[in-house]
Amino acid sequence: MGANLSDVERIKAASRHLRGSLVDSLANPVTGALADDDTQLSKFHGIYQQDDRDLRSERKRQRLEPAYSFMIRARVPGGICTPAQWLNMDRVATERANGTIRLTTRQAFQLHGVIKTNLKAAVAGINREMMDTLAACGDVNRNVMAPTLYDLSDVHRAVQADAARLSAHLSPTTHAYHEIWLDGEKVALENEDPDADVEPIYGKTYLPRKFKTAFVIPPQNDTDIFAQDLGFIAIVEDGQLTGYNVTVGGGMGMTHGEPETYPRLGDVLGFCSAGDVLAVAEAVVTTQRDFGDRTNRKHARLKYTIDDRGVDWFRGQVVERSGVPLGEPRKFAFVGNGDAYGWVRDDAGGWHYTLFVQNGRVADVGSRRLLSGLRAIAAVLDGEFRLTPNQNLAISGVDDAGRRTIEALLAEYGIANDTQASPLRLNSMACVAFPTCGLAMAESERYLPSLVDTLEQRLADAGLGDVPITIRMTGCPNGCARPYIAEIGLVGKGPGTYNLYLGAAFDGSRLGVLYRENINEADILEALQPLFERFSSARRDGEHFGDFLVREGVVREVTAGRHFHTPEAGDG
Repeated sequence: MGANLSDVERIKAASRHLRGSLVDSLANPVTGALADDDTQLSKFHGIYQQDDRDLRSERKRQRLEPAYSFMIRARVPGGICTPAQWLNMDRVATERANGTIRLTTRQAFQLHGVIKTNLKAAVAGINREMMDTLAACGDVNRNVMAPTLYDLSDVHRAVQADAARLSAHLSPTTHAYHEIWLDGEKVALENEDPDADVEPIYGKTYLPRKFKTAFVIPPQNDTDIFAQDLGFIAIVEDGQLTGYNVTVGGGMGMTHGEPETYPRLGDVLGFCSAGDVLAVAEAVVTTQRDFGDRTNRKHARLKYTIDDRGVDWFRGQVVERSGVPLGEPRKFAFVGNGDAYGWVRDDAGGWHYTLFVQNGRVADVGSRRLLSGLRAIAAVLDGEFRLTPNQNLAISGVDDAGRRTIEALLAEYGIANDTQASPLRLNSMACVAFPTCGLAMAESERYLPSLVDTLEQRLADAGLGDVPITIRMTGCPNGCARPYIAEIGLVGKGPGTYNLYLGAAFDGSRLGVLYRENINEADILEALQPLFERFSSARRDGEHFGDFLVREGVVREVTAGRHFHTPEAGDG
């Protein structure tokens, strides 16, 4: 390995295809943590080591190690989950985790609060119903996203099928996962052929950094396609799926104070047929594998590879490697990136109910018994669940009689959608942040609901209570809830303080701009109040908040990530 490669590259190279010393770390009774190198490798297995930061100071005072626990993320390709899988996840969450389920912004499950002695049993339990955690994290292609409900036609089913095929194609092939977590047969490596366990796509050191893929069906951009490393925009002509526009180079993460890091929207690379998806995707992945930066992890995402070398160069690599001559992009248009709530009927007569789940947390809280209610629904559902990219849940494939049963259970457990919920709340998202995320600088999931309470009143006072506005909050600049493409984006800077970004597009096609830095709640309200009033008095028919701010010159228009940190021309 080169002397200037990052430590993670060294760890991957020496890991024997992701094995490391995980078995020994799990068996070590002295600590609730894994060995340092194994904490990196565990991410490839869908596991993040965390500790309770609410308890950190007190435990340090008592000279105790941090209250270590683990987050487990389970892949759910396209967000499709059977009732049996839901009940199984509920069981693992109740028996091995903290008794809650979290629905993520990538249509996956997260369980929190799993202690080390429960870790292997929890992972094995998740696998019991044909669901795994392999490649839910780490320097590989992660959970492949797909649209949840749009149209619910043959086109939707074809796109879902393509997403499932691509998820399987880009999954790591190492036997390490089955050996460590499922007691599978060990592959002889040391004393026989050291390359017996191979990764035909990823190679020995996998990708330089995480990699995210999604499919989408216009006009709804519910998977935020431009935030993905690799995207496939379905092109529908005469009611038929003719292929996909391919997008590359999106990504949300950045680092405060380091302008060489920035969020970036993906570029449209060209058009391919549905039959060429696997070849094109593999070519994109292997190009990033071979040319991505392995010396600086903050510069290791595909977005930087493309900005450094150019879109034309990257297109040439993809065409050469795939053998697919990408065509000119086809026309498409988006109208929004949220979910459609309530009941929708598909082309075959089936019903689908999209349920609002605030910040994706499934728990019993007061009279809203969401965990118990969904357990009861799963027990009778003759259909499936669909996790949405906006942290919500669709109860899908229900007939007329089933609809009546579901409606009764939604009412019994107090979890039916609140018909009085504001469009702001319905278009809100937050990451987990405190107390478990080690990267968090400020609150997010625990704080955003109360901030929305206050903003709802300010909007109502301005006559904007029924106007949809996207608002997203993260506890750090890594951007897990995709705040840089929300019309109001709040990114944690320190305890109780945030950077405020404004001016992104309602459909996710334009980045927000830094409007105020390092501000608290009072400052946030002071900044937004006059803008709400101005929007109310001067908006055009149907105009969205972000579009208005750009049109009025309050913030500049930014679509290219490399311009994200350009000094603001003025705040209007």
